[in-house]
Amino acid sequence: MHTDIAESQIRATGARVTRQRVLVLDFLLGQNKSLTHHEIQARLARTAHEALDSVTLYRVLEWLTENELIHRIAGADQVWRFSAGAGHHAHEHAHFQCTKCEQVTCVTEVALPRKIKLPDGFQTQEIDFLIKGTCPNCSRKN
Repeated sequence: MHTDIAESQIRATGARVTRQRVLVLDFLLGQNKSLTHHEIQARLARTAHEALDSVTLYRVLEWLTENELIHRIAGADQVWRFSAGAGHHAHEHAHFQCTKCEQVTCVTEVALPRKIKLPDGFQTQEIDFLIKGTCPNCSRKN
């Protein structure tokens, strides 16, 4: 369990430490892959024996994302997946999505371009770098 870490990270934002925020962040800190809203909701109900309704979970995920305690990854299927990690720079990495099982994995070893030349007046806020292919588990099955 990462409850103490989750509470500490939430407290560091200066915001209220709520049971739902701690529950979701604690859960995501213990995961080794990015999960969709529905996967998080289902697994929390099973493992934490606490069901959060969809709206509450959505609001918590949005709050954690806005406060850079987790990051949101858009897969090729246009489904958001969430992964724990603090700080804006922790999110500046590529993602790999398996075309068979759709699992999304953070890939920190791939160097991303630091500066992209845009036309005058355009300002970059974030860059999504998604690599598609087959993950090791699906490759072994073939």
